Amino acid sequence: MGKPIFIRDLPTEDRPRERLLKHGADKLSNQEILSILIGSGSKNDPVQLLADRILMHFEGIKLLRDATVEELTAIKGIGTAKSLNILAAIELGKRISSYKAVDVYIIRSPEDGANYVMEEMRNLAQEHFVALFLNTKNQIIHRQTLFIGSLNASIVHPRELFREAVKRSAASVLVCHNHPSGDPTPSQEDILITKRLVESGKIIGIEVIDHLVIGNERFVSLKQKGYL
Repeated sequence: MGKPIFIRDLPTEDRPRERLLKHGADKLSNQEILSILIGSGSKNDPVQLLADRILMHFEGIKLLRDATVEELTAIKGIGTAKSLNILAAIELGKRISSYKAVDVYIIRSPEDGANYVMEEMRNLAQEHFVALFLNTKNQIIHRQTLFIGSLNASIVHPRELFREAVKRSAASVLVCHNHPSGDPTPSQEDILITKRLVESGKIIGIEVIDHLVIGNERFVSLKQKGYL
């Protein structure tokens, strides 16, 4: 094995921080971004090598999204301080990607509803059942996760949904849940839950306008499929 290459040995213009300043963050590789977050290496382990170890351990960056302190500190050369820098950056990225502007968001189509929740829900490891509560202008007035875990009709009970809808003075509700497999094809249980909620809404006078099943950058509208 050749002698490790340290950032200090690189030409100034090739160092990650200098490249970030000159070209912007979007031009940096995953290794370079991690190198900046890690900050420094050690006598025998240059920071680029530490970044490579992290990427190899997590098979790229997708699994890094759910990394823990224990997983990171188990990697040679990565201590608690470096781990916390990385986890803080990951959490900030999650918050930025899921941030919704304070401007009113209007649901005009199934696509509008899917776009509102897709980035946050498509990578969840468990099923989440989420309700978007709307006013008479179809503006979202509240969003709430009602259930987490494998969904069935006994868990997704209408009273939980409509209690919150009445509390928020909602005119209608759009419900959605994710399939961790990435395949948004609705199950028979999904269809049963949808029909049950729709019928309960008719009795109360609060319309369930759609049920969206969220996959990995794909979704299915049960209304478009004719189940509402």
